Amino acid sequence: MRVLAGDIGGTKTLLRLVEVEGDQPRVIHEQRYDSHQYSHFLALTREFLAGVADAQPARACFGVAGPVTETPQGQTVETTNLPWRLDSAELSHALGIRHVLLINDFKAVGYCIDRLAPHDLAQLQRGRPQTHGPRMVLGAGTGLGVAQLLWCGGHYEVFASQGGHADFAPGDDEQIALLRFLTARHGHVTWEHVLSGSGLVSIYEFLITADHADGSNLLAQRRQDQDPAAVISEAGLADRDPHARHALQIFADVYAAQAGNLALINLAYGGVYIAGGIAPKIIQLLDTDRFRRIFADKAKMTGLLNDMPVAVIINEQAGLLGAMQAALRL
Repeated sequence: MRVLAGDIGGTKTLLRLVEVEGDQPRVIHEQRYDSHQYSHFLALTREFLAGVADAQPARACFGVAGPVTETPQGQTVETTNLPWRLDSAELSHALGIRHVLLINDFKAVGYCIDRLAPHDLAQLQRGRPQTHGPRMVLGAGTGLGVAQLLWCGGHYEVFASQGGHADFAPGDDEQIALLRFLTARHGHVTWEHVLSGSGLVSIYEFLITADHADGSNLLAQRRQDQDPAAVISEAGLADRDPHARHALQIFADVYAAQAGNLALINLAYGGVYIAGGIAPKIIQLLDTDRFRRIFADKAKMTGLLNDMPVAVIINEQAGLLGAMQAALRL
């Protein structure tokens, strides 16, 4: 049996076709696409399948960055950071795939956790894990994804959310000033406005505006084809720009605080998993005593949070692995 899995994000889309025999799927074809180069997902998928002889899959699951709506015919989703609308019934008919499932991209990440090897994780806090304890997944990339996992019927079931769009709560005076800066720009400020690639850029712009350094900053000097968040991250990690380094530290502090908030919501003794494209790149700022202190700094609840395992998922194909796992369950 052949299975098609996809991880659809605001920046990139990954597709993988596998042959399933027993417990070890064999990868037949895999491709990465720039999502913005395609007007709709169907064209991208047709191009992928056309590149493989006898590619017709029996099942497909796509993890999509956006809220998924259940319908009598299946699922629909409008991508949060792309002008795409996906409908599972329409995709099934157009691609000739009998079973098509659409799930939130962080639901897909949740499904991958039990398929990860030790080298796919960077442990930040060992804690005292509880067998079958609740799990929490969050991750900053183009946006901020959040999902939780609960043990149900002999396996973990994943519950997607749009927690990245909850109200941002600053943790100190500087973050209060950041909130004011973002409120003037956006009106309603969410966690995603801070914990995302564009959020890192906003933090940097806040700092250079506060220091009246607009004429000499990295963003003014970068080439037009460079990703501004990547420019800030690289300069900050290399200590080439003090505002970039400061912006990264604020980003890491907010990440730690929100990870702790979410861990309290479902008492994540099964683990807090930090996913997304940014965390592996800034691991040196996350695997620190400062991050662990801020994560657990919840007054009377500090002891509870110290007992919760925390890890960064460093496997870049986590969403793809999870989508494949969900397809196999169909």
